[in-house]
Amino acid sequence: MLNANTIPNHVQKIHLTAVCGTGMGALACMLKDLGYAVTGSDANVYPPMSTFLRNKGVSIFEGFDASHLDYGPDLVVVGNAVRKDNPEAVYVMGKGLFYCSMPQALNYFVVGDKKALVVAGTHGKTTTSAMLAWILQTAGLDPSFMIGGILQNFDGNYRLGRGEYVVIEGDEYDTAFFDKGSKFLHFNPHVAILTSVEFDHADIFDDLAHVKRAFGRFIDKMGPEQLLAAWDDDPNIDDLTSGKRVSMERYGMKQDSCWRISDSGIAPPWNCFTVFQNGQEFGRFKTSVPGTHNRLNALGAIAAANGLGVPPETIIKAFETFAGVKRRQEIRGVKNGVTVMDDFAHHPTAVRETIRAVRPFYPDGRLIAVFEPRTNTSMRDVFQGSYPMAFDGADIICIRQPPMLSKIPEGRRFSSEQLVADLKGQNQDAHYFPDTEAIIVYLKNIAKAGDVILVMSNGGFDGIHDRLLKTL
Repeated sequence: MLNANTIPNHVQKIHLTAVCGTGMGALACMLKDLGYAVTGSDANVYPPMSTFLRNKGVSIFEGFDASHLDYGPDLVVVGNAVRKDNPEAVYVMGKGLFYCSMPQALNYFVVGDKKALVVAGTHGKTTTSAMLAWILQTAGLDPSFMIGGILQNFDGNYRLGRGEYVVIEGDEYDTAFFDKGSKFLHFNPHVAILTSVEFDHADIFDDLAHVKRAFGRFIDKMGPEQLLAAWDDDPNIDDLTSGKRVSMERYGMKQDSCWRISDSGIAPPWNCFTVFQNGQEFGRFKTSVPGTHNRLNALGAIAAANGLGVPPETIIKAFETFAGVKRRQEIRGVKNGVTVMDDFAHHPTAVRETIRAVRPFYPDGRLIAVFEPRTNTSMRDVFQGSYPMAFDGADIICIRQPPMLSKIPEGRRFSSEQLVADLKGQNQDAHYFPDTEAIIVYLKNIAKAGDVILVMSNGGFDGIHDRLLKTL
């Protein structure tokens, strides 16, 4: 495996294997903007990513084949989804070509001599990263960033700025088939934010202890000259940060924390709160993104921005104009008085907090929660006992059968029918559906003006949002 400092200096031509993923596609565009000749390949080449890449001048091959490398790239970036028996990976190893992972390439070509601001955690890292990037942009600091969601303020998930800071969503998922360490270990954070540490990604982590070891390695990389802003109400973070050398500022709602939220409330469309720093009022904030969890995300970004010298008044202005992230409580449309909302929530904690966030903003109508378990973790039975507690606050609950359940070994599969039975046992109005079409037919018949249909999935959910808006 190459380290970033062994990537050859003569690189001009770069090929990306599995280029159509969100992160790899963004990296391809950044490399193109930096002046490199960029090609890519993927098994599933389709719009909008394929169109976007081609419009950027990235040449894309359909499928994986050793012949795609015949032109002689100077470097091959191997995506996380690529297996070692992939024909391009086999060719790279057999021919001794220079290769690296996506985070290695990002750190080498984009971060370079700049200062990395890394946002890590089980929940909230996309939104928190987006908030921090927008604060820096509002402050005139012209940041670069790569984030795992489309930032509404920038209409993209990446940016090459001329400023000294690069905001990176620090992913704990493994790096590549030749590097099973977490992606965030490839960065040396000038400032880091740690939002939460819970068990997730059951396909690569054995248990919570395994997850904590990964985050522990991330924290161990930091020293006294680096700032870590860490949420104050997570015992796992308490364990991981105890006795560490890093300069740490805790944030949350505890009286003795460096950064504390007080006097919070809702004045639609605003989520309002006052921030105190070491007991002194720092500022009164309002943002259009709902929920207690988003106040905490904001507080983490505020602590980091303050550590970079951004004045309070600039941070306040940034939150008033922060437009959010697509697929995070994103309103996809309103039809006949029914609001269709899209959210990325899939972990039980994220489902619970999303419902809690949305509910107060729509007090007069029903909240209809529609959930598709489709991640490698949510399709397993690891959270079978946790999901029934996640849907409190929803008036009607629609649970879809996991769409790719055959990927999961028998005996470890999540049961949507059991979840619905458990919810009904709690006197909740819950319904099981074998497919997306059945959900659409049901919602067409029962939805009425004032309702909010909150769709939660980490995937496209068979285009349910637009199909609902056409049907209602």
